[in-house]
Amino acid sequence: MPKASNPQNLEIRLQKVIADCGVCSRRKAEVLITEGRVAVNGLVVVELGTRVNPHVDVISVDDKVIDLMSIEKVYVLLNKPRAYVTTVSDPEGRKTVMDLVWGVPTRLYPVGRLDYLSEGLLLLTNDGEMANKIMHPRYEVTKVYEVKVFGHVNEALMDKIRQGVMTEDGLMKPKSVRMIEQLPNKTWLEFRLSEGKNREIRKICEALDLTVDKLRRVAIEGLTIQGLPIGQFTFLSKKELLKALGMNEDGERVTHTRPQFVSAKKTVDVKRATKMVGKTARPANDRRYQGFRKDKYYETVKSIKELAALKAQEEAGGAPTTSMPVTQG
Repeated sequence: MPKASNPQNLEIRLQKVIADCGVCSRRKAEVLITEGRVAVNGLVVVELGTRVNPHVDVISVDDKVIDLMSIEKVYVLLNKPRAYVTTVSDPEGRKTVMDLVWGVPTRLYPVGRLDYLSEGLLLLTNDGEMANKIMHPRYEVTKVYEVKVFGHVNEALMDKIRQGVMTEDGLMKPKSVRMIEQLPNKTWLEFRLSEGKNREIRKICEALDLTVDKLRRVAIEGLTIQGLPIGQFTFLSKKELLKALGMNEDGERVTHTRPQFVSAKKTVDVKRATKMVGKTARPANDRRYQGFRKDKYYETVKSIKELAALKAQEEAGGAPTTSMPVTQG
């Protein structure tokens, strides 16, 4: 195995260099290495632990030399719609967020993920180092989400959300949560997170028997999608991105207080909201709402439509010709 010379002490993992050059994702780079398609200083490397100095070592993939120093860093802010996968490609043939971004001269990768049915702020870049600083819990970057759940969230439920829940991935606890709108049968909440655990909000809600109707990320620190239409994107300079995140060029905090997104939506008093919806309102942890979770959603909606059609037919004085099963939502 070739040992990379490194007078500047800047050795980093080989797969990271390949990903940062825009050749492919870091995971795919690992596959290329193990397949013997990567060489360092003319010698094939097959071990994933290999570290190189991109300032000194000559790295090639499939006999083509790659140069980290010549890659222009690109930062794209996208307002992701629902029903798009947050990946570069999808084996099931579903639409991906890459279908929404065009006119980019280099390969980009999503920073973190938003679920297929989630929407909102998504960053895409070829700057792996910056992506890590946004996503790694060590940097405590705050992400803001607006979440609509079925039913009414009362004070007891709000307290449970704030206390966090224990899952197989450990304690999941939001940095803060508040009510921003009370609808007759649904509730809008604002979550602020800083740990970046996978599907954290959905896992908190599921653990408390809450059913999410809509989830959208509206901000990362001071970076927001306000004014950016759904499905549209815009380019950012690194300077703009760092300023919005409250970081300097080294990715460290500029001040003790980072710029924070301040929503125009006022906090709703939970006690007042409880009185407004009345005693007949179903609490958000009513398990009948679980029929609207994504694995059962379409079946439930179909059953509701069938029930409505039967009721309309009966009111019109006709008898149903077939018996159709109904799932209670």
